[in-house]
Amino acid sequence: MDKILVFGHKSPDTDTITSSLVMEKYLKNKNIDAKAVRLGNVNKETKYVLNYLKIEEPELIDTLEDGQKVVLVDHNEFAQSANNIENAKIMQVVDHHRIYGFETSEPVNYRAEAVGCTETILYKMFKEANMEIEKKEAILMLSGIISDSLLFKSPTCTKEDIDVANELAKIADIDVNTYGLEMLKAGTDLSDLSAEELVKLDAKEVMLGNVKAVIDQVNTISIEDMLKRKEELENEMTKTINEKSLDVFVLLITDILNSNSQVITLGKRCDLVEKSYNVELVDNTAFLPGIVSRKKQVIPVMTQNAK
Repeated sequence: MDKILVFGHKSPDTDTITSSLVMEKYLKNKNIDAKAVRLGNVNKETKYVLNYLKIEEPELIDTLEDGQKVVLVDHNEFAQSANNIENAKIMQVVDHHRIYGFETSEPVNYRAEAVGCTETILYKMFKEANMEIEKKEAILMLSGIISDSLLFKSPTCTKEDIDVANELAKIADIDVNTYGLEMLKAGTDLSDLSAEELVKLDAKEVMLGNVKAVIDQVNTISIEDMLKRKEELENEMTKTINEKSLDVFVLLITDILNSNSQVITLGKRCDLVEKSYNVELVDNTAFLPGIVSRKKQVIPVMTQNAK
């Protein structure tokens, strides 16, 4: 149990997986025995990155042993973390999200910054420690930034993210736009995924004030194609609502090319979507122009309207 496990949130995305791998490298550079692991299946976008680098997926884990030493990246909320996280020994956190439901019995090294991606923070940590960033780590970091910023189109993207991405592109010897578009497109091939897989693909369980919610986001290049599966998606959303006793399930179908989203909402607090975006849900759905960021444009807005 001396080995430190490094992981991001459940339903892992590209930032979560790449940050875990980069943080593992950072700790090993400090002669700390660390191992990157994951809390769910790897999506196609992330698989594109790992295949590009010929890297194996981190080991899948579910439940932590009492006292297991861990480092959290790309999350801090216990509801999004490993089972039994409350009995683990959290050594460090590196994150760029809101801080919610996080508590430790001892002081902890906690680094949170208002940037678009965890990898931007990790880049700074490497520089501050005078660690060399090798090509593999540069590509991992760059991939995380491209993913979380939707190739710099997301409102969560900062100038710092863009500057770091440009520096990483030089190390990686990669054209950001060419590589980034191919990576994002790889993640939009959802044809072989079941409705159950889609509603769990990038689902985050969050509290919006006193409202218990799951907010899932699916990236696509065709909202229309996704809406053809609306009935089966709603069936799976309903199952999740019943299983988790949710007040609302919000599924964002995000068009990565045009930077808009279609929302499908079920549950007794669907009114939060209507209040938050001044829309009327018709058959449980509405179009949300310009809405692409769950972190900046959905969770805080809906939390404010839940009060």
